[in-house]
Amino acid sequence: MIQYSAYPEYKPTGCDWFPEIPSHWAIDRAKWSVTSCQNGIWGSEPGGDDDLVCIRVADFDRQSLRISTEKLTMRNISEKDRRNRLLEAGNLLLEKSGGGEQQLVGAVVEFNQPFPAVNSNFIARMVASKDANSRYLVYVHSHLYAGRVNYRSIKQTTGIQNLDSQAYLNESIAYPPFDEQQAIACFLDFKTAQIDTLIAKKKALLDKLAEKRTALISHAVTKGLAPSQSMKDSGVAWLGEIPNHWRRMLMVRVISKFEQGWSPSCDEREALPDEWGVLKSGCVNYGVFREQEHKTLPSSIEPKPSLEVKSGDILMCRASGSKHLIGSVAMVRRCRPQLIFSDKTYRILLVGDLIDSDFFVFLMRSKYLREQIELSISGADGLANNIPQSSVKSYQVVIPPLDEQVEISNFLKIKVDDIEVQEIKVSEVIGMLQEYRAALISNAVTGKIDVRDFHDPSSAQGMA
Repeated sequence: MIQYSAYPEYKPTGCDWFPEIPSHWAIDRAKWSVTSCQNGIWGSEPGGDDDLVCIRVADFDRQSLRISTEKLTMRNISEKDRRNRLLEAGNLLLEKSGGGEQQLVGAVVEFNQPFPAVNSNFIARMVASKDANSRYLVYVHSHLYAGRVNYRSIKQTTGIQNLDSQAYLNESIAYPPFDEQQAIACFLDFKTAQIDTLIAKKKALLDKLAEKRTALISHAVTKGLAPSQSMKDSGVAWLGEIPNHWRRMLMVRVISKFEQGWSPSCDEREALPDEWGVLKSGCVNYGVFREQEHKTLPSSIEPKPSLEVKSGDILMCRASGSKHLIGSVAMVRRCRPQLIFSDKTYRILLVGDLIDSDFFVFLMRSKYLREQIELSISGADGLANNIPQSSVKSYQVVIPPLDEQVEISNFLKIKVDDIEVQEIKVSEVIGMLQEYRAALISNAVTGKIDVRDFHDPSSAQGMA
């Protein structure tokens, strides 16, 4: 870890997220750092001369703290509505509505694009005051967001979080002299870009490991393990040849029973050992069962013991807001008592003399099953996405003899476990880099490190 020098003298502030700052810095409310905080507009459907880019929360790049231009949205914004709302480079965009179970509302990014645009009604545009550097302010808000300072300004309504921007901007922030703000922003832009490059390389490695796992599984469950065995045409163009002694059939032949769970209104916390809980659809994401992914069934609601999950159960996600998670299947190796599965989940019972449970789970993770799953998903983007039982029953599968299924499953357990160990190690490195990145931002904007001597990266000779 690189060591940076501290300032020579500090003073206490009485503020929890800026406990002490360099003695020549000031601390005051965040609202003085901006001259305005104006809500956006959504306009109407595009198709005319007044069409304009409308920045959404989905366009926030929360890593670079800027705007992503990958999937920009056009909206029809009349001349009078856009007149005082056009974004300029350096404007700050504050997320006012959104968030979710795993993410707080209140992120702030900088608009840094040359094209004309407005922001949506879920976002407020903030204009930095003349004595505030907009890029420095973005990092300050990142520090506040990481420390959940915005949490107490959030109003929860109908599942969507709404941020009271006036209350939020009444929070205190540190004000270094303007030239130091510029130096801090320049330092953080350079250092976070370095860290982001490393993170991107590690994420690319994770993608390669995932591709390797899928290819390994797909080959084993469609071609077998013997390299020189005789093959035959499967009769399905996208499947190609299969071992001569394997059988092709519809999945309805290997499934004896589907059960769908139950989703009563639950408390947003993990159940205590003596309480009942309801598993979320994400409990089987990516083929791994996670019992902690559940909510507490209120004591006022009678549980349904027939839906209790037991070791050996096979669960399938049938509905989700993320299409790539629908159809995820996992074997329950172990599970605490008194957890039931939700109505967004299927429990699948197999025909035991036709298919091995472990082989079935690997089969569902193969490329050729994933392609069938994605083609059968109904509903547009959002929570309506689901797979009906009739679609699952119609999937084409190829089945080897039972003893060969067990052999393939045992082989894949070893190989897949090895890949997943590598993935865990890479993920841990990514986590450490992200923690270091957040700590670097926090230390710079709170004055714990002195970066006044940092030089422009274009003139730097190597890394600091």
